[in-house]
Formats: sequence, C-alpha cells, structure tokens
Amino acid sequence: MNTQIESLVEQARGLSPEEQAILAETLYEMVNPTDPEWETAWAKECEDRLKAYQRGEIEAIDSDEAMALLRKKHGLK
Repeated sequence: MNTQIESLVEQARGLSPEEQAILAETLYEMVNPTDPEWETAWAKECEDRLKAYQRGEIEAIDSDEAMALLRKKHGLK
C-alpha cells in the first residue's frame, strides 16, 4: 500500500462508524458505477412488491428468518 493510501486509511479510522459506512459506499460506487436503467427497474420492482404486500397478495417474513432460510437452502451456517 502506498503512503497516500495509508494516510487515507488512517484518516478513515478516525471517522465514526456511520461516516465510515458512507465513505465505503461512496468508494464502492466510484469503482462500480450504477446503471440508471437497472436502478429504475429495481425501484419499480420494489414498488410493485410493496403494493402487492399492501393488497395482501404476498406475505412478508422477518429478515432474520429469511436469512436463515437462505443459509439452510444453500448449506451455509
């Protein structure tokens, strides 16, 4: 790691956890730019799912339960 990066990492360690999360997200977006068409499609999917839930067409489960089901399905602990 070069000295400039080491300096930036040291500065990041001085940030609050929330600020570190914002920094990490910003850096991630810099190297993995989002696709506006994908974001639009995902926003529509989210809206459609929420409306279906509100109409009683689909049920929701707790996120911990969902993760446990996925871990079991994929043989993970």
